[in-house]
Amino acid sequence: MSVPDPRLIPVGHTDSQRGFTVMCSIVPPYMLRRIAARNEPRLRAVARAAKESLLHIKDLQAIRTAPIPPAPPSARQAKPGPPKRTIFDAGSSETLPGRIVRKEGAPPVGDVAADEAYDGLGSTHRLYGEIFGRDSIDDAGLSLDATVHYGKLYDNAFWDGSQMVFGDGDGQIFQRFTKSVSVIGHELAHGVTQYTANLAYRNQAGALNESMSDVFGVLVEQYLKQESAGDASWLIGEGLFTEQVQGAALRSMKAPGTAYDDDVLGKDPQPDSMDTYVRTSADNGGVHINSGIPNKAFYVVASELGGKAWEAPGQIWYGTLTSGSLPATCTFGKFAKTTLATAEELFGSGSAEHDAVLKAWETVKVKV
Repeated sequence: MSVPDPRLIPVGHTDSQRGFTVMCSIVPPYMLRRIAARNEPRLRAVARAAKESLLHIKDLQAIRTAPIPPAPPSARQAKPGPPKRTIFDAGSSETLPGRIVRKEGAPPVGDVAADEAYDGLGSTHRLYGEIFGRDSIDDAGLSLDATVHYGKLYDNAFWDGSQMVFGDGDGQIFQRFTKSVSVIGHELAHGVTQYTANLAYRNQAGALNESMSDVFGVLVEQYLKQESAGDASWLIGEGLFTEQVQGAALRSMKAPGTAYDDDVLGKDPQPDSMDTYVRTSADNGGVHINSGIPNKAFYVVASELGGKAWEAPGQIWYGTLTSGSLPATCTFGKFAKTTLATAEELFGSGSAEHDAVLKAWETVKVKV
């Protein structure tokens, strides 16, 4: 797999501590490493694809680029505008963005991946606009671009700082990555974080970065389906696995550590409280693993309050993300305190919402 030309790579999420961009991908490196280590004849092509995906992540993260500045207040509208979507087809190449196949307002083109990407971008834009009053990812009407059919047997989807990119999967472990709207919502939420708190992508701040994307990924899906907190699956990437995999999704917010248990992928390693927090230097300090802890906290808030998770729970988490109070190197404790302060500001001290947030962090054993 060739190293991309830096001139062709849009700006990525900036790790403020290290000064270079980080590609935020949906499939954790630890999962790809397990696949890459397989040597059975039936899995050789899959293992090769996983190795190439790992190299690709490393190559993109090594490219130094300048961060995208937030949109100036003058560019923002009082009322969110309509989406501006463009879908590109990379044609199994690694050159971005590719050939335009569908633009805003055009009818479906009959390419399942292209049409799913178009619809998923629209669902994400709708959640932010209708529920949070946000005008696209940057709150200033940013165009939503996505490339499908990226690479050959490419086992990932990622936000590179300017657009979404989707692989088609290897066909044995993963199906096409446009199939799950929670994946689309997750990756675009990395853009929202980039334009707001800009949480560093390592250690607890990185786990919070990943968790915020999981939170808004499930909210996009639940809002699309009009599901209550009690009826929702709380799964990230449901439907991505083929029938050969023993697993439901990449992650479970309701029960971290239970999303899959497979002879190839191993068992889901996510902890659900600080009792089993994973201390590691891998995956930028465990950003995809330890995100299970704040994920569980959000689920507890939503389940305690009932109803629609995009209402009070979503407003508290969105208000926290956009509060300006989160340092780039935010810890779980600081984030928990800020959610509690946001709940108090929005609903009052001693309210059901405030008490639900307090119970959530107590459940996952994060000190507030």
